Amino acid sequence: MRVLGMISGTSHDGIDVAVVDFAVEGGTLVGRIEHAGSTAYDGALRQRLIAALPPAPVGFDVACELDTALGQAFAGAARAAVAAAGPVDLVCSHGQTVFHWVEDGRGLGTLQLGQPAWIAEATGVAVVSDVRAADLAAGGQGAPLVPLLDTRLLTAYVAEGRRAGALNLGGIANLTVCAPAAEPRAWDIGPANALIDAVVTAAPGEETFDRDGALAREGAVVAGLLGDLLAEPYYALPPPKSTGKELFHLAYVREAAARAGVETSVPDLVATLTELTAVTVSRAVAAAGLEVLVASGGGVRNPVLMERIVALLPEVRVLTSDALGVPAGEKEAVAFALIGWATAHGLPGNVPSCTGASGARVLGRITPGAAGVPSDALPAWPDGLVVDGSGGGAS
Repeated sequence: MRVLGMISGTSHDGIDVAVVDFAVEGGTLVGRIEHAGSTAYDGALRQRLIAALPPAPVGFDVACELDTALGQAFAGAARAAVAAAGPVDLVCSHGQTVFHWVEDGRGLGTLQLGQPAWIAEATGVAVVSDVRAADLAAGGQGAPLVPLLDTRLLTAYVAEGRRAGALNLGGIANLTVCAPAAEPRAWDIGPANALIDAVVTAAPGEETFDRDGALAREGAVVAGLLGDLLAEPYYALPPPKSTGKELFHLAYVREAAARAGVETSVPDLVATLTELTAVTVSRAVAAAGLEVLVASGGGVRNPVLMERIVALLPEVRVLTSDALGVPAGEKEAVAFALIGWATAHGLPGNVPSCTGASGARVLGRITPGAAGVPSDALPAWPDGLVVDGSGGGAS
C-alpha cells in the first residue's frame, strides 16, 4: 500500500510530505520511501495563521476560513507529491495544529485544521485525519504520536542492550525513550524552534527562522534571561506530558525578558533561546540515561543548536535519522504515513505508555475519496519494521 503522509508542525512554516510504499514481507513491515519533500506556506497564509494562533482570540469565521485555506494548501501539496511519485492508495494528513488544550498536566482536547475533503478531491483517494482525538478520548495526551515509528526504528539498539532515544526538533522538542526490558516512554520536552522562529519572524526582515544558526552564532547568551526561562514549571512535570504554542509563543518571551529586566538584541535573544533548547534537551536526555540519540526535524539543520546539544552530551552518540533511512526533515511525515497504513489495516497507531492513554487505539477518521475507502485489516502488527530511504530523496 502506497501512503502519502502529510504534516505541518508547530513551526507552521509549510507542509512536509512523504510517500511510503508499505508491504509485509516475511512477517516484517517494509516501508520504502519513494518521495519526501516540503512545500512552504504562501506568505499571506502563514501570516493569517500566525495572527490566529494563541494567545490571539479568534471567531468561528476565522477558523472556518483557515480550515478551508489550509485544506486547499494541503491539497496542493498532495497533488504535487502524487505528480512526483505517482498514484497513492491513501493519504494521512495530520493537518495544522492551531490549539492543543492542556490543563493541570491533562490533555483535554486538540484542534488541527486543514479540511481533508480538499485533499480527497485533489487525489481521488481516502484521507485519514484527526489522528490525535482517539488517544485523547482514551485519557492520553494525544501526543507525541511519532513513537509508533520511533520505537520500531530503535529496535536494533535496544536488541544490543542499549538505551536509545529519538529526538524531534520541530517547533516543539519531543523525545522517545526505548530501553531493554522496559516500556517505551515519550513526551514533549519544551520549545525547539518555536520561540526562535517567533522572535525572528517578528524582527525586521523577511526571515522566519534562524538560517544556519547565523543569529545565534552572532549573539551571546543572556544569563539572567536564560535562568528565568529555565524556571518554567512545565519542565518539572513528569511524563507523559505535551505542550505547544499555547504556552511557548512570542508574548511568553517578551514577558520573560521583562521579568528578567533585560533588553536584548535579536541575536542575543536568539542565542539565549537556542541555548534554552539545548539545555532542556540535554537535561532530558541525560535524565533518561541514553547512550544513543537519533535526531530529526528542522532543528538538525541549525548547526549551533546541534553543536550545543552534542557538547552538553559528551557521553551520548548523536546521529540523525538519515542514518536509519529516514530523511531527518520529513521524519514526521513518514510517521504519519505509517499511522495511515495502520488505520487502514485496523491496527492501533498510538503507544499508550508514551501518551498516557488507557489502551491502544486505531487513530483518525476517514474521508472517502472517489476511489472509495481501502480496507485490508490485519490481526496484529508485523513483528518488525524496515525503512528503506534509498528510493526517494528529499526535494
